Amino acid sequence: MEQRNWFCWSGEATNNAFPRDPETFSLPSPIPEWPQGGEFAKGRICIGELEVLKIMEFQRIWSCLSYKEKGKGAIFYKPSGIPKGFFSLGHYVQPFNKRFHGFVLVARENPEFQPVASVPALQKPLDYTLLWSSYNLAVGSHNGCGYLWLPIPPEEYCALGCLVTNVPNKPSVEEVRCVRSDLTDACQAYELLIAMETIFPGLPCQVWKMRPTSRGMSGTGISVGTFCCNTNSSPEDMLNVYCLKNLDSSLKVMPNLEQIHALIKHYGPTLMFHPEEAYLPSSVSWFFENGATLYRKGAKVGESIDAEGSNLPLGGRNDREYWIDLPDDVRNSIIKKGNIDSAELYVHVKPAVGGSFTDIAMWVFCPFNGPATIKVGMTNFALSKIGQHVGDWEHYTLRISNFTGELWSIYFSQHSGGEWVDASGLEFFEGNGAIIYSSKSGHASFPHPGIYLQGSEKLGIGVRNDAAPSMLFVDSSTRYQIVAAEYLGNAIKEPSWLQYMREWGPTVTYNSRSELDKIINYLPLNLGRSLKNIFDSLPMELYKEEGPTGPKEKNNWVGDERW
Repeated sequence: MEQRNWFCWSGEATNNAFPRDPETFSLPSPIPEWPQGGEFAKGRICIGELEVLKIMEFQRIWSCLSYKEKGKGAIFYKPSGIPKGFFSLGHYVQPFNKRFHGFVLVARENPEFQPVASVPALQKPLDYTLLWSSYNLAVGSHNGCGYLWLPIPPEEYCALGCLVTNVPNKPSVEEVRCVRSDLTDACQAYELLIAMETIFPGLPCQVWKMRPTSRGMSGTGISVGTFCCNTNSSPEDMLNVYCLKNLDSSLKVMPNLEQIHALIKHYGPTLMFHPEEAYLPSSVSWFFENGATLYRKGAKVGESIDAEGSNLPLGGRNDREYWIDLPDDVRNSIIKKGNIDSAELYVHVKPAVGGSFTDIAMWVFCPFNGPATIKVGMTNFALSKIGQHVGDWEHYTLRISNFTGELWSIYFSQHSGGEWVDASGLEFFEGNGAIIYSSKSGHASFPHPGIYLQGSEKLGIGVRNDAAPSMLFVDSSTRYQIVAAEYLGNAIKEPSWLQYMREWGPTVTYNSRSELDKIINYLPLNLGRSLKNIFDSLPMELYKEEGPTGPKEKNNWVGDERW
């Protein structure tokens, strides 16, 4: 028998060795009472034939923790305090090394809905399939063992999550409900919560969070908050778990205009620029009024742009016939520096995760993006051209729960990618307003100060992104303009410039390899080769100047962020 390298506990354990639950996260300040109107933040959401509510109270069932790797492990819970008439759809998993900030949805048949058919929306499972157990390594004892189960649904019904027990007996069929298949949507595993084989050698099992497969403004899938799992011998088990589908297209649960303003006032982050930032943001109108010029292919002279951008070519697609450039006179260097006093955030509000969340995307415009700095170990190489371009659009997105109006997470856009950060991992400035750190020259957004490498953190080689606190900031809770919220119909008038689908800067191709080759040739052979390989995998924007298209041309305008 291999020496054991884990600890296990059942929900009934009471001895002093029983580990505490992770610290529960709560926002720094209480959530205010939101303006009245509609179904936003009422605690429940009607999605057609079903009514769902969020449960954040849990009963601990089983835990496993590695003593070799501190903090590696997970706790499995079942929802508790479920109101009468509502039913669980599955259990919840919490990693040990994160603060507690999670939920599961419970459901009941919507009492106000008149179904066309008499087939119930919810049914008990027929039975359960045992997916995984730690029993084989538990020294012949059931005490402290974990068992992961998948509900077997009736025909034409689907399971929405797995369950856990600390005894070998199957869960009761009363424990959960399965959902009629036409009320469900496809989902996928997207975040590994724990790989059991790292704690239980020889017993492979991966436990995952789930998300809807189809996402974005038109996506109807709703995450339930449960988990799925697979083993090496049966990876298809993950495909047998689904999410809910929102069949109510009215989106009554989305915030109205007054509620949107209240949300931004309460949660609007402080966008903080590096203390040595040379290329600060400005408003779009300041950029136009101070000399930004529209050029058309084949024309020798450009055209001034009015403050609203109403004389830009609007609509259509990016046919590369037009672009914006800086004036070729003394104003050039002035515009590059931006004007932070005029800067504001341009806000796009849209439904997310089947309307169970509201995404508030906040866009910032900088007239110029500065050149990159390369880091190789302890040495930094400031580049003269690579990475720079006229016009820079960056953004971050607040994800708000439509059940409660709680800030759930923020997406930090970082060049061609980005990351979602749970609210428990944010840094807050005042009240519930987070800090967004904008990187020096490139304006990528990060949740904390530091040096972030676009390349290989392991080798210490890549494009350097420096983020640091300073007195150069924009308070997005007060300095913003709502430019789009399609679900509100004609309540928001989109500015003319938002309809400009071409580049906000010219395309200038140059021999970037000569600048890189100087660095590569300076380095030892192995480091030079590593740097070359890393640069070959980075975006093409590093090899030429090319102005970006505007917010409405980005994939995440109607789609979801990279999460």
